[in-house]
Amino acid sequence: MAEIDFVKAGRHLGRATAAFKPVIKRCGPCLLIRNDDWFVVLARSIISQQISTKAAQSVAGRVVTACGRGGLKAKGLARLDDETLRACGLSGNKLLSLRSLSDHFLNDRMLRGDLNLLSDQEILDHLLPIRGIGVWTVEMFLIFALNRPDILPVGDLGLRTGVKELFEMDEVPAIPIIRELAEPWRPFRSVATWYLWRMRDGHEVKL
Repeated sequence: MAEIDFVKAGRHLGRATAAFKPVIKRCGPCLLIRNDDWFVVLARSIISQQISTKAAQSVAGRVVTACGRGGLKAKGLARLDDETLRACGLSGNKLLSLRSLSDHFLNDRMLRGDLNLLSDQEILDHLLPIRGIGVWTVEMFLIFALNRPDILPVGDLGLRTGVKELFEMDEVPAIPIIRELAEPWRPFRSVATWYLWRMRDGHEVKL
């Protein structure tokens, strides 16, 4: 899959919605960087659910250490017993979710191959059966890991609040309104989303 032309994307967004122009000027070029270590990205997303960033980093670090020299890989994690994983600070639910993730990566040939050959919807279909992974996580994976250019995570509060501020609305708009407003941003809605996150006091979602 071709890399996103961020300069072209910025120009397109500025033409589509004039309010983007000062945002893009202030924030500078989009800094989305693809991450090809898909298992690690998804494992860390599971570990980080409902805990602070600092706590998530600590737990993830202990899991990586427990996996040994090979690092955080599906095979390495699958070899660890439940007691070892619990000692890393994982809850019962997250332990089961990581088990599900490793099982899928070990048994789904496409997850071990090139996800870039699949469409956004096909990737969604492959990942949603994994315990602990929902639509938002897949959307973040598509944006941050695969750099898919046209993802609009309408369930993300940061995006919705960003739309409110960009259009100077009195309240956060409903999802159908966001979809309508974002239609001119195609085929760069991922880049638009990144700028909407960044415009809010420099906030950026990271997966």
